[in-house]
Amino acid sequence: MEGTVFTPALEGIKLVKSEQGEIMTQPFLDVCKHILPVIDKFGAAMSLVKSDIGGNISRLESKYSSNPTRFNYLYSLVQVEIETKTAKSSSSCTNGLLWLTRAMDFLVALFQNLIEHADWSMSQACTDSYNKTLKKWHGWLASSSFTVAMKLAPDRKKFMEVIQGTGDISADIEKFYTDFSPLLEKNHKFLARFGLDDMKAS
Repeated sequence: MEGTVFTPALEGIKLVKSEQGEIMTQPFLDVCKHILPVIDKFGAAMSLVKSDIGGNISRLESKYSSNPTRFNYLYSLVQVEIETKTAKSSSSCTNGLLWLTRAMDFLVALFQNLIEHADWSMSQACTDSYNKTLKKWHGWLASSSFTVAMKLAPDRKKFMEVIQGTGDISADIEKFYTDFSPLLEKNHKFLARFGLDDMKAS
């Protein structure tokens, strides 16, 4: 493998914004997709997160495919639902974007923990990032399934070896969370403007 498992995502991040600085739908979803192979390396511990991310990408992609010109920019998927008052529905693209962004927040926090806390075990790094990001939005059921899953987290050293490839994995992880965080922040700000950033899971 040329580079690390993060290489495709890092390349993809460069293409996300238009010349006007708008987040474009397909390139943003592509970056999220490029992170799926990284999640695979966590094994069973991340199967919930992976299916959640995969489902939300599919939901947003299918809406985008219905009219790529109209939905070229990510937030147009939300704006159309705000106009039709369907944004708060659990099957809306707005809900899909919110949960996709939150899941990515969790991963960004996790990758940051792996770099900044070299002495933490993988399950410690996972639990801390979960508590900082997803936990407050999850109901009891989701929260308990997550806690059980975190106990299956792989050995940290083995995980780092598996994702390393031929590149500098620490530098790539750091670059990923540094470059991707501002895009997630932008999503939250946009959703918050319409009071859509605080929907909870049942």
